[in-house]
Amino acid sequence: MNRVVITGQGTINALGTNVADTLDAFANARCGISNLEFRDVDRLQIKIGGQVKDYDPEAQFNRQQIALFDRFTQFTQIAANEAVAQSGLVFSGDLSANSGVILGTAGGGVRTWDENYRTVYEEGKNRVHPFVVPKLMNNAAASHVSMAHNLKGPSFTVATACASSNHAMGQAFQFIRAGMAKVMLTGGSESMLCFGGVKAWEGLRVMSKDACRPFSANRNGMVQGEGAGVFVFEEYEHAKARGAEILAEVIGFSMTSDASDIVMPSKQGAARAIAGAMTDAKINPEDVGYINAHGTGTAANDKTECAAVADALGHHADKVMISSTKSMHGHLIGGTGAVELLACIMALRDGVVAPTIGYQEPDPECALDVVPNEARKADVSVTLSNAFAFGGLNAVIALRKAP
Repeated sequence: MNRVVITGQGTINALGTNVADTLDAFANARCGISNLEFRDVDRLQIKIGGQVKDYDPEAQFNRQQIALFDRFTQFTQIAANEAVAQSGLVFSGDLSANSGVILGTAGGGVRTWDENYRTVYEEGKNRVHPFVVPKLMNNAAASHVSMAHNLKGPSFTVATACASSNHAMGQAFQFIRAGMAKVMLTGGSESMLCFGGVKAWEGLRVMSKDACRPFSANRNGMVQGEGAGVFVFEEYEHAKARGAEILAEVIGFSMTSDASDIVMPSKQGAARAIAGAMTDAKINPEDVGYINAHGTGTAANDKTECAAVADALGHHADKVMISSTKSMHGHLIGGTGAVELLACIMALRDGVVAPTIGYQEPDPECALDVVPNEARKADVSVTLSNAFAFGGLNAVIALRKAP
C-alpha cells in the first residue's frame, strides 16, 4: 500500500482568512465567536456564531463566479487555492488524470436555499435565477474546485452531517493508499449562518446563547461556525521525488456506525472508531500524544466522547492531551473536521497543542487533560482527529509527524 502525506493546506474561518492567521489564533487562544450579522438576526434566539466577518466576495471572485458560487463554494475555492499554492503542484497531463477532489459538506448551498425561499414565499416572486440548482447542490464546491485546478480523477462530495469532512479526507487517503490516485484535494466547507440555517438548529435546543465551553461542567450547548479547510493529500514517493515540503503523514482511518439513535451518540460506536483508526495506523494507545476532540459543548457529546476515549485508550487516556477547537471557531458542521485537522498538523509540526478555551469548571465525567484555556508546548508524534455525527456516523483520522 502507498504511503500518504499532506503537502498543502488552506482555510478560511472565523479565526482567519488563511492558515497562518488560524494557527496564530490557536496558539494564542483567540476566540472567533461573536455576534452574528445578517438579515433578520433579530428574529433569532441564538445571535452568536463563528462567522467570517468583513468578507467581500467581490474582492475574491468576478461577477459570473459569484452568480454560480454559494458562500460555501466561495470558502472552498479560497481554501483550495491556498493549499494548492503551498503544495507547488501544477495539474496537467498524467497528474491531472490521476488527481481528484473529495469534499465534505452537510448543508451545501444553505444560503442559496434561504435567499430563494425568501424570494418566492416572502416576496411573492414566481421566478428565481437560472443558476439556483447548480449553486445550491452539495457537489458544487467539489465540481468547481476540480474545474479550477484541472482535476480529472475521482471527484465527489460526502454528506454525513458533522463527520462529512473526516469521511471525505478518509476516502481521499484510501484512494491514494490503494493506488487509485496520486493526489487528492480534500477537506470540507459549510456556511449555514443565515436566518434559515440558524432557525433550523434552534429547533434542536442544543445551541448556546453565550459561548462554547466544551468539557466544562457549566457548558450549555454548541455554537455554529462557518468556513472551509482544504488539504493536498499526495502519494509519498511522488511528493519525495519532486522535493515537496511534507506537513504530516496520514497513517490511519476508521469509520463506524452506532446504529442506535438519530441524535444521541453512542460510546461504543465512537470507541470503535478511535480504536479502528489506531489499528489501521498500526499504532498503540501510548503512541498518541494529542486528540482533537469532536467536543461540541453539549452534555451528551462531551461525556460520551470522554468515555469513548477512555475505553479506546485505556490507561493512556489520562496521559493524552485532548482539546476542542470548536471553542474558538465554532462548529462548522460538515466542514468542521477539516479546520480541526489544522490543529493536529500544528501539534505535529510546531509542537503547539491548541487549547479548549472557555473552560471554567471541572466535570468529573470529563476528567481528561482537556488543555484548558492556554495552548501548550509539547513534543507530539501522533495525533487523532475525532468526528461523530448525527445519525451515529463516526470517522477518525490518524496523523504522524512528517517522515
